[in-house]
Amino acid sequence: MAYLRRDGAALRRLLLGATLAALGSGLPGGIAWAQLGALGTSKSPPISRDEPVFYQADAVEYDRDTANVILSGHVEIWQGDRVLRADRVTYDRNTGVAAAIGNVALVEPDGQVLFAEYAELSQGMRDGVLRDMRALLPENGRLAANGARRTDGTINELSRAVYTTCNLCASDPNAPPLWDIRARAAVQDGEHKQIEYHDAVVDFLGVPAMYLPFLSHPDPSQKRASGLLVPSAGYSTHLGAFASIPYYWVIDGRSDATIAPIFSSMQGGGLNLQYRQLFNNGRFTLEGSVANDNDQLGGHVFARGDFAIDEIWRWGFDINRASSQEYMRDYRIRGGTDQVLTSQVWLEGFGQGSYTRLDARAYQGLTGTVITSRLPYVLPRWQYSYFGEPDALGGRFSLDAGAFNVLRDEGTSTQRGRLSLNWDRPFTGQYGDLWNLTLHVDNAVYAAHGFTQEPNFGTADAVQSAQSMPTAAVMVRLPLARDAGDWGTQTIEPIAQLIVAPNGSKYLNTSTRIPNEDSLDQELTDANLFSLNRFPGVDRLEGGVRANVALKAGWNFPGGKSVDGLVGQSYRMQKSSPWVVGSGLENQASDIVSRVTFTPGPWVDLTARARFDPHQSMNVRFADLLASAGPSWLRFSTGYAYSSVNPYYYYDIPPTGSYLVPSGKSATSPYEVPRNEIIVGANLKLGRWSLGGSARADLRLHEMTTLAGSASYENECFIFSMVYYKRYTSLVNDSGASALLFQITLKTVGQFGFHAM
Repeated sequence: MAYLRRDGAALRRLLLGATLAALGSGLPGGIAWAQLGALGTSKSPPISRDEPVFYQADAVEYDRDTANVILSGHVEIWQGDRVLRADRVTYDRNTGVAAAIGNVALVEPDGQVLFAEYAELSQGMRDGVLRDMRALLPENGRLAANGARRTDGTINELSRAVYTTCNLCASDPNAPPLWDIRARAAVQDGEHKQIEYHDAVVDFLGVPAMYLPFLSHPDPSQKRASGLLVPSAGYSTHLGAFASIPYYWVIDGRSDATIAPIFSSMQGGGLNLQYRQLFNNGRFTLEGSVANDNDQLGGHVFARGDFAIDEIWRWGFDINRASSQEYMRDYRIRGGTDQVLTSQVWLEGFGQGSYTRLDARAYQGLTGTVITSRLPYVLPRWQYSYFGEPDALGGRFSLDAGAFNVLRDEGTSTQRGRLSLNWDRPFTGQYGDLWNLTLHVDNAVYAAHGFTQEPNFGTADAVQSAQSMPTAAVMVRLPLARDAGDWGTQTIEPIAQLIVAPNGSKYLNTSTRIPNEDSLDQELTDANLFSLNRFPGVDRLEGGVRANVALKAGWNFPGGKSVDGLVGQSYRMQKSSPWVVGSGLENQASDIVSRVTFTPGPWVDLTARARFDPHQSMNVRFADLLASAGPSWLRFSTGYAYSSVNPYYYYDIPPTGSYLVPSGKSATSPYEVPRNEIIVGANLKLGRWSLGGSARADLRLHEMTTLAGSASYENECFIFSMVYYKRYTSLVNDSGASALLFQITLKTVGQFGFHAM
């Protein structure tokens, strides 16, 4: 005898609000209905038998003779956040088998959805068979199979599986996607978050492009899963034909490693390694490799750690070593064009308005022109900074202190301690004029050995010395603004500064006993025009009475358009100066510095700087330009740099006579060779396409330096990028090089790349 209840279509939206036990003779094992969610790709959390199971349907039927419970018509069953939907669900009490028929959908709490035309489930829904299975995964992942078998609630064995992350064509859903992976068999491991394919074919637009007997990738819901990554292969003039097959190893929840063997026809074999470890108080990363390079064993090690001791203190290290620049260039190691590698260990602390750091550094030269024995060891360096609160006089006190010990095998070894004190008092005049009074003093003590060597070239081998420079300065600015109505706002701001200090040292090489470690770069710009000391450090101190003046003007238009500029100059009371020729400050009246920024709209942005020599018909001694123009989809850019001298070469060989005149340098000295370069570029965006190109040229030599171009395409499932680069200059005894790189990324699967140099 059968019991039949039909409630009509009105029950489609009615929540009966009862457990399965409310079905009278009931649905024994009703908890199994809630476990239908185990068929998702993620491992289901434990389900409590005390958690109620709710359902709604157009009709409910219970057959006492066959012990079958039948729910039909828009069936929806859920427990917690798990939902089963189907046209019809039948549960057999005798066998414990539940069958869902027609438009079956299983919704997981994480949003993953599994579809099928028919699902037959048992063992509390941990085991089952599905027909015409389709799964909607995170990251737009789509997985389909002719059939699927579920085992223990975690393993889906798939037959004739297809996977893609591409959207189907809206006008022709039967058209092949941009790419897909077809496999004779596949396994979706919900516990280890991995999808494995056997006899897999990668298709592009339905055309087979690659066959792989085995392929695996993490489930899209899983960002970290062990397994083989997509191999890369290509050809290089330095390596010949090569291939690399990386393996990603998730060691535990806090650490992982990537191991990538390299096989090369010209160099043999090698190995790349990356290891990462996360701690409660910091992190550690290690990158390294070992390989044959021109019949010699080469390698590199990059290691970095950052660790917090408490809320105030932290420490860390950054170790970088390599066998040679040739090795880094040949194997495309990060930073392969660097001539020097820096390693350091450090400790730093943060206080209220204060900061301190203690570190030690070592440098490795990678080329014949940068010799490691001439590079320093810094053992150690300490610095401390403090910035106080406003005092009773309305001023602020600040302090900078530090010490270092620089050791060289070849060159000057220097020990220095320094203390700089500063007090600033701003105030406003009755006409809106802005004033700032500064009292400042720099102090330093030195001990040096090898003082006759680079970079000082002094007359005594060992020196002990000290210097102090008290300075008083006052600056006044008078901003004047005018409302131009519909034309915006105009401002003019005269700026003047008077600095009073002792004359100080001329730092002649024949008599100075002050080592120079931090003031090698000497150049006047608009950025340091009003600095108390226009040397970048304290080993060289600018003394004497001097005045700095500038005129700043701007025009702000409605809609964000603007133009502003500055022109200024410095004057000294005395002709003597510690500055080198070409710095812009070697004369009593300095070079004239200028800057202009022009932004007439979002389609143009220009910044230009220049320095002119008023003693030689306003010759340009320094200039740079950065500009970009065009709409967001088509942007042009350019950069230009010119300098009449190259100050970085000044200390290569010892000068003779005065510090001011590099008379010991020949006419072909690199110091006296101007720098004159330009770079132009463009970027174009057309829908999913991005195109770019750039070129750099040495205008002094009338030759190209570099040429580059790129193109990329990206949609919801696919990225294609290509880069071409050509270097015309020599690097590590080669005669220039070119590189062509292209990369194909199948989102959620991996990357296929080819590299040629």
